[in-house]
Amino acid sequence: MRRAGLGEGGTGSYAASGYSVYEEENEHLQEGLRAKVSALKSLSIDIGTEVKYQNNMLGDMDSDFDSTGGLLGATIGRVKKLSRGSQTKLLCYMLLFCCFVFFVLYWFIKLR
Repeated sequence: MRRAGLGEGGTGSYAASGYSVYEEENEHLQEGLRAKVSALKSLSIDIGTEVKYQNNMLGDMDSDFDSTGGLLGATIGRVKKLSRGSQTKLLCYMLLFCCFVFFVLYWFIKLR
């Protein structure tokens, strides 16, 4: 009864003014909470968008790796076929050429 101002005679206006102060404080806190909720909502939407983009990128990378794996598998098969034959001289030349290319690339990167 005191809060509603219906109780003891002179304290009604005091209780009503205290109640309005609490209401104003609650409204102020509600506004702050609304701002935080809207910020969290926009952040979660941005995270969802980024996750979709990353999933698409991972899918593309997966297909690229699959195609590269197939290409490397075919190349390794050719090298094995080449090594089984009597063409070991050609295999040695290929190995020396690869070493030379790696050395030139290393030297080029080192000079940069």
